[in-house]
Amino acid sequence: MKRDNHLDYHLNQIIVTNGAKQGVFNSVLATVNEGDEVIIPSPYWVSYPDMVSMANGKSVFIQTKEKDGFKLKPQILEKAITPKTKVLILCNPSNPTGSTYTKKELESLAEVIKNKNLFIISDEIYEKLVYGDFKFTSFASINSEMKQRTILVNGVSKTYAMTGWRIGYVAAPENIVDALNKIQSHSTSNASSISQAAAIEALAGPQYVISEMLQEFKLRQEFFHNEITSIKGITCYKPEGAFFLFPNVSSYFGKTLGNHKISDSFDFAMLILQKAHIAAVPGSAFGAEGFIRFSYATSMENLKEAAIRLKRILVKIS
Repeated sequence: MKRDNHLDYHLNQIIVTNGAKQGVFNSVLATVNEGDEVIIPSPYWVSYPDMVSMANGKSVFIQTKEKDGFKLKPQILEKAITPKTKVLILCNPSNPTGSTYTKKELESLAEVIKNKNLFIISDEIYEKLVYGDFKFTSFASINSEMKQRTILVNGVSKTYAMTGWRIGYVAAPENIVDALNKIQSHSTSNASSISQAAAIEALAGPQYVISEMLQEFKLRQEFFHNEITSIKGITCYKPEGAFFLFPNVSSYFGKTLGNHKISDSFDFAMLILQKAHIAAVPGSAFGAEGFIRFSYATSMENLKEAAIRLKRILVKIS
């Protein structure tokens, strides 16, 4: 945390979890009581609302816009906060959109939050996967007050391609981490000791591999973004982070291919799966009907083949 984010934490302000997902879930359980409201910008990662439901909280969704880069605007956030608001969940960079917040944009959100009584669960699992000249800023580093409000979740899954090792970590004020320890001690206990040793090697070892991976991801993003936006009727925000594209395919709604009618993003995803053997996730899963999510965390060869198949099938739709 100190090396990468210029943040100082004591050991009693850190907990290692079975993946960042458990870190987010335990953080929700530790902070949300029955009836508390949790603000979730949409599109959102699929598990956030269900985590809130399992804590008997209420999800309050703020629909962001493609033209704004799917980013939460401070004036909209302020209107959504009520006396019942307990938590804001912010995924930066975002899954599914890949959108990222500049330091200035985070400072604007912090200005709204500073006079409100709420926590920020900042899911920063994609922090290293940013492109070009973009500089990632951790929400907890905005100022000392925000650090005291922030439950920072991260892990090794994305940066080091270690999804199956299931190592995440949370950095937060001591009283929050103490609650997280209590929850985890009665559910999964510790994360695997073997996976912890592997994570130490990843975090403490040579970091040049990250830049090499980023260069490859950027090439894939450029290629696949160009390919899908060349298809008539598809628009797509070009993100600065993560490894997803989130194109708008709503122009195909109401159209058919044979007996397959496209009424929504689920129908679109099923069509390209069944007819072109291309896997995508419907936007409805992320609270964003009209969109689908592609991952370019695959080989360039696969992406080239996917582009050919996608164009071949969509031209037949009428």
